[in-house]
Amino acid sequence: MQTFLVLTVIGEDKPGLVESIAQVIMDNSGNWLESSMSQLAGKFAGILRVSVKNEKADNLVSALNNLSQNLKVVIERVDVEQENLASQLVELTLVGNDRPGIIREISGALNTLSVNFEQLTTECTPAPMSGDILFKAIANLTLPRNLDIDVLREDLEKLTDDLIVEINLK
Repeated sequence: MQTFLVLTVIGEDKPGLVESIAQVIMDNSGNWLESSMSQLAGKFAGILRVSVKNEKADNLVSALNNLSQNLKVVIERVDVEQENLASQLVELTLVGNDRPGIIREISGALNTLSVNFEQLTTECTPAPMSGDILFKAIANLTLPRNLDIDVLREDLEKLTDDLIVEINLK
């Protein structure tokens, strides 16, 4: 039997952080399954999922917790047996003039429709012609079986006139 762990890590960004995490996982018979890692404001931030045999899980957790005083690690054991009952996966692409509250508005609208974020990536960039700041988001979402994609699109487009919403079925 396997134990699955989800790790979040954050620390001062410097070369070798990913290697040190990977080394600890390998040294303790773990398998790096998936991850998303970034450098944000001089900090290294990441989330990853690993698997390890049940009898080796406690050793791996202990080793990860002792990885470094400069790297904060939070570890959660997860049950991957839970099936996702959502039948629709969609990708949402959104661009709009940046302003406070965009993510709160979007997440509120999605929550009202019982839509779940699987992945979210955001950035702010200068607009090509005006130089104004644009907010861009790409999200992978799971929708309830009974939610019509057009209802989702209409609700998101109601948020603001500045928002351009593109929804692609995956």
